[in-house]
Amino acid sequence: MARTYSTMLPLGTSLPGFTLPDGDGRPHTLADLAGNCGLLVAFICNHCPYVKHINPVLAPLGAQLAELGVGMVAVSSNDAENYPDDAPALMAQTAADQRYTFPYLYDETQDAAKAFGAACTPDFYLFDAQLKLVYRGQFDTSRPNMGAPSGQDILRAVNALVGGKPPLAEQVPSMGCNIKWKPGNEPDYFQS
Repeated sequence: MARTYSTMLPLGTSLPGFTLPDGDGRPHTLADLAGNCGLLVAFICNHCPYVKHINPVLAPLGAQLAELGVGMVAVSSNDAENYPDDAPALMAQTAADQRYTFPYLYDETQDAAKAFGAACTPDFYLFDAQLKLVYRGQFDTSRPNMGAPSGQDILRAVNALVGGKPPLAEQVPSMGCNIKWKPGNEPDYFQS
Protein backbone atom coordinates (compact mmCIF):
# COMPACT_ATOMS: atom_id res chain seq x y z
CA MET A 1 0.00 0.00 0.00
CA ALA A 2 1.62 3.23 -1.16
CA ARG A 3 0.21 6.31 0.56
CA THR A 4 -0.88 8.60 -2.27
CA TYR A 5 -2.48 12.05 -2.46
CA SER A 6 -5.05 13.55 -4.84
CA THR A 7 -3.77 15.31 -7.94
CA MET A 8 -6.28 18.13 -7.31
CA LEU A 9 -7.92 18.47 -10.73
CA PRO A 10 -8.49 22.19 -11.52
CA LEU A 11 -11.76 23.64 -10.25
CA GLY A 12 -14.19 24.38 -13.07
CA THR A 13 -13.23 21.22 -14.97
CA SER A 14 -16.24 19.65 -16.71
CA LEU A 15 -17.46 16.23 -15.61
CA PRO A 16 -15.79 13.64 -17.84
CA GLY A 17 -18.46 11.81 -19.84
CA PHE A 18 -18.29 8.08 -19.19
CA THR A 19 -20.70 5.17 -19.27
CA LEU A 20 -19.50 2.42 -16.93
CA PRO A 21 -21.04 -0.86 -15.75
CA ASP A 22 -21.89 -1.61 -12.14
CA GLY A 23 -20.75 -4.87 -10.54
CA ASP A 24 -23.70 -6.68 -12.11
CA GLY A 25 -22.89 -5.37 -15.60
CA ARG A 26 -25.66 -2.73 -15.86
CA PRO A 27 -24.36 0.42 -17.62
CA HIS A 28 -24.67 3.87 -16.04
CA THR A 29 -23.76 7.24 -17.56
CA LEU A 30 -22.14 9.55 -15.01
CA ALA A 31 -24.02 12.69 -16.07
CA ASP A 32 -27.35 10.84 -15.75
CA LEU A 33 -26.60 10.17 -12.07
CA ALA A 34 -26.44 13.87 -11.18
CA GLY A 35 -29.14 15.38 -9.01
CA ASN A 36 -30.64 18.80 -9.63
CA CYS A 37 -27.78 20.43 -7.70
CA GLY A 38 -24.86 18.27 -8.79
CA LEU A 39 -22.94 15.01 -8.46
CA LEU A 40 -20.36 13.56 -6.09
CA VAL A 41 -17.99 11.05 -7.72
CA ALA A 42 -15.99 8.86 -5.33
CA PHE A 43 -13.12 6.68 -6.52
CA ILE A 44 -13.01 3.75 -4.10
CA CYS A 45 -12.26 0.02 -4.09
CA ASN A 46 -13.08 -3.01 -1.96
CA HIS A 47 -9.78 -3.78 -0.27
CA CYS A 48 -8.26 -0.40 0.65
CA PRO A 49 -8.08 0.24 4.43
CA TYR A 50 -8.78 3.95 3.85
CA VAL A 51 -12.02 3.07 2.07
CA LYS A 52 -12.94 0.43 4.66
CA HIS A 53 -12.52 3.15 7.30
CA ILE A 54 -15.16 5.43 5.69
CA ASN A 55 -17.44 2.67 4.33
CA PRO A 56 -19.86 2.75 7.30
CA VAL A 57 -20.82 6.36 6.51
CA LEU A 58 -20.88 6.24 2.69
CA ALA A 59 -24.44 4.89 2.37
CA PRO A 60 -25.88 7.44 4.83
CA LEU A 61 -23.95 10.17 3.02
CA GLY A 62 -25.45 9.12 -0.31
CA ALA A 63 -28.96 9.29 1.18
CA GLN A 64 -28.25 12.69 2.73
CA LEU A 65 -26.91 14.07 -0.55
CA ALA A 66 -29.95 12.78 -2.43
CA GLU A 67 -32.18 14.78 -0.07
CA LEU A 68 -30.13 17.87 -0.96
CA GLY A 69 -30.45 17.25 -4.71
CA VAL A 70 -26.90 15.95 -5.17
CA GLY A 71 -26.38 12.56 -6.82
CA MET A 72 -23.57 10.21 -5.83
CA VAL A 73 -21.67 7.48 -7.61
CA ALA A 74 -18.64 5.36 -6.68
CA VAL A 75 -16.11 4.08 -9.21
CA SER A 76 -13.43 1.41 -8.84
CA SER A 77 -10.58 1.63 -11.34
CA ASN A 78 -8.29 -0.96 -9.75
CA ASP A 79 -6.70 -3.74 -11.78
CA ALA A 80 -8.99 -6.62 -10.80
CA GLU A 81 -6.75 -9.22 -12.43
CA ASN A 82 -3.87 -8.49 -10.06
CA TYR A 83 -6.17 -7.40 -7.19
CA PRO A 84 -9.01 -9.95 -7.33
CA ASP A 85 -10.68 -8.54 -4.20
CA ASP A 86 -11.68 -5.62 -6.44
CA ALA A 87 -13.38 -7.74 -9.13
CA PRO A 88 -16.86 -6.62 -10.29
CA ALA A 89 -18.73 -9.53 -8.65
CA LEU A 90 -17.16 -8.63 -5.31
CA MET A 91 -17.96 -4.96 -5.93
CA ALA A 92 -21.63 -5.92 -6.24
CA GLN A 93 -21.34 -7.89 -3.00
CA THR A 94 -19.68 -4.94 -1.22
CA ALA A 95 -22.39 -2.57 -2.46
CA ALA A 96 -25.06 -4.93 -1.07
CA ASP A 97 -23.24 -5.57 2.21
CA GLN A 98 -22.63 -1.85 2.80
CA ARG A 99 -26.15 -0.94 1.59
CA TYR A 100 -24.80 1.64 -0.81
CA THR A 101 -27.49 4.11 -1.81
CA PHE A 102 -25.69 4.87 -5.07
CA PRO A 103 -24.26 2.91 -8.02
CA TYR A 104 -20.78 1.37 -7.67
CA LEU A 105 -19.22 1.24 -11.14
CA TYR A 106 -16.21 -0.54 -12.63
CA ASP A 107 -13.68 1.35 -14.78
CA GLU A 108 -11.99 -1.66 -16.41
CA THR A 109 -9.97 0.38 -18.92
CA GLN A 110 -8.93 2.88 -16.20
CA ASP A 111 -9.73 5.67 -18.67
CA ALA A 112 -12.20 7.32 -16.29
CA ALA A 113 -9.62 7.46 -13.49
CA LYS A 114 -7.14 9.08 -15.86
CA ALA A 115 -9.72 11.62 -17.09
CA PHE A 116 -10.43 12.64 -13.48
CA GLY A 117 -6.75 12.57 -12.53
CA ALA A 118 -7.75 10.12 -9.79
CA ALA A 119 -4.70 8.90 -7.92
CA CYS A 120 -5.88 7.28 -4.70
CA THR A 121 -8.71 5.49 -2.96
CA PRO A 122 -10.70 7.26 -1.77
CA ASP A 123 -10.60 10.29 -4.09
CA PHE A 124 -13.63 12.64 -4.26
CA TYR A 125 -14.94 15.05 -6.91
CA LEU A 126 -18.01 17.28 -6.46
CA PHE A 127 -19.64 18.81 -9.54
CA ASP A 128 -22.31 21.52 -9.59
CA ALA A 129 -25.59 21.57 -11.54
CA GLN A 130 -23.68 22.58 -14.69
CA LEU A 131 -21.38 19.58 -14.05
CA LYS A 132 -18.37 21.81 -13.32
CA LEU A 133 -15.93 20.78 -10.58
CA VAL A 134 -16.37 22.72 -7.33
CA TYR A 135 -14.56 20.43 -4.86
CA ARG A 136 -11.90 17.75 -4.95
CA GLY A 137 -10.13 16.40 -1.94
CA GLN A 138 -10.48 14.59 1.32
CA PHE A 139 -13.58 13.08 2.88
CA ASP A 140 -12.64 14.43 6.30
CA THR A 141 -9.64 14.59 8.64
CA SER A 142 -10.05 11.05 10.00
CA ARG A 143 -7.82 8.20 8.88
CA PRO A 144 -7.73 4.47 9.71
CA ASN A 145 -7.17 4.19 13.48
CA MET A 146 -7.32 8.01 13.76
CA GLY A 147 -10.80 9.33 14.49
CA ALA A 148 -14.30 8.42 13.38
CA PRO A 149 -15.32 9.25 9.79
CA SER A 150 -17.91 11.99 9.38
CA GLY A 151 -17.53 13.29 5.83
CA GLN A 152 -17.21 16.82 7.22
CA ASP A 153 -15.14 18.17 4.32
CA ILE A 154 -17.52 16.75 1.71
CA LEU A 155 -20.55 18.04 3.61
CA ARG A 156 -19.08 21.54 3.91
CA ALA A 157 -18.49 21.57 0.14
CA VAL A 158 -22.01 20.25 -0.56
CA ASN A 159 -23.60 22.77 1.79
CA ALA A 160 -21.73 25.59 0.06
CA LEU A 161 -22.89 24.25 -3.31
CA VAL A 162 -26.58 23.92 -2.44
CA GLY A 163 -26.44 27.23 -0.57
CA GLY A 164 -25.29 29.04 -3.71
CA LYS A 165 -21.91 29.94 -2.21
CA PRO A 166 -18.57 29.85 -4.03
CA PRO A 167 -16.37 26.75 -3.80
CA LEU A 168 -14.51 26.32 -0.53
CA ALA A 169 -11.30 28.32 -0.47
CA GLU A 170 -9.47 25.58 1.42
CA GLN A 171 -9.54 22.13 -0.14
CA VAL A 172 -7.22 19.47 1.28
CA PRO A 173 -6.03 16.63 -0.98
CA SER A 174 -7.42 13.19 -0.24
CA MET A 175 -4.98 10.56 0.94
CA GLY A 176 -5.19 6.81 0.57
CA CYS A 177 -3.87 3.79 -1.29
CA ASN A 178 -2.73 4.38 -4.85
CA ILE A 179 -5.03 3.22 -7.62
CA LYS A 180 -3.80 -0.19 -8.73
CA TRP A 181 -2.89 0.51 -12.35
CA LYS A 182 -2.60 -2.26 -14.88
CA PRO A 183 1.06 -2.85 -15.77
CA GLY A 184 2.03 -0.40 -18.50
CA ASN A 185 -1.17 1.65 -18.05
CA GLU A 186 0.12 4.00 -15.35
CA PRO A 187 -0.62 7.70 -16.00
CA ASP A 188 2.08 10.35 -16.09
CA TYR A 189 1.09 11.57 -12.61
CA PHE A 190 1.52 8.11 -10.98
CA GLN A 191 4.32 8.00 -8.42
CA SER A 192 5.32 4.54 -7.32
